[in-house]
Amino acid sequence: MLDIQNLHAYYGKSHVLHGVSFQVGKGEIVALLGRNGSGRSTTAKAIMGLVEAKGSVTWHGKDILGLKPFQIAHLGLGYVPESRDIFPKLTVHQNLLLGQKSSKEEGRWNFDDMYTMFPRLKERQHTEAGVLSGGEQQMLTLCRTLMGDPDLIIIDEPTEGLAPKIVELVGQYLHKLKVRGISVLLIEQKLTIAMSISDRALVMGHGSIVFSGTPDSLRADPYTRKEWLEV
Repeated sequence: MLDIQNLHAYYGKSHVLHGVSFQVGKGEIVALLGRNGSGRSTTAKAIMGLVEAKGSVTWHGKDILGLKPFQIAHLGLGYVPESRDIFPKLTVHQNLLLGQKSSKEEGRWNFDDMYTMFPRLKERQHTEAGVLSGGEQQMLTLCRTLMGDPDLIIIDEPTEGLAPKIVELVGQYLHKLKVRGISVLLIEQKLTIAMSISDRALVMGHGSIVFSGTPDSLRADPYTRKEWLEV
């Protein structure tokens, strides 16, 4: 589905990504791991057309590098940024409505799905999103992206700053995506959740992929964990 080859990305004159290559297959969860500053978030932004990039990014065989972010989203790629970016003055329900697929075709997800997955959002559906807790805002951002009916969703640090109970909910959410055949590129620092749900693990360091393999092979590689992951 998603094929990235020799991807380079830049912030002005700063060269951040150095020849990143990997793939994400249909229904696959791929964890992109690494320390802060390793290039994980920049990789997501490069895929979504949010930073200057060179190389090859193809989606279902179509070259999408250079397209506008909204064009990429319309092709079936969803993006949940680390900053969450909810609309604070709109209600929970209105935020979800903004994410809804605009075509007449009915998507795989609807409001009932979102409220069943996260009952707390149903309780607060008429509440302004700006007064929600951090965990509730994360739930809302995840669900708003799903309302666009993506085939692949890129999620940047979904458990950052969340209570353990909410982290568990996010893990259940990711499992449900996999059950429905949606591919996930999960950018995460918490190894426990990433290793428990992902099919493959990638480790980034200094803007490059330094490890690619199964979660089990990463567990069996103390050098990689110590050199590129552990603080």
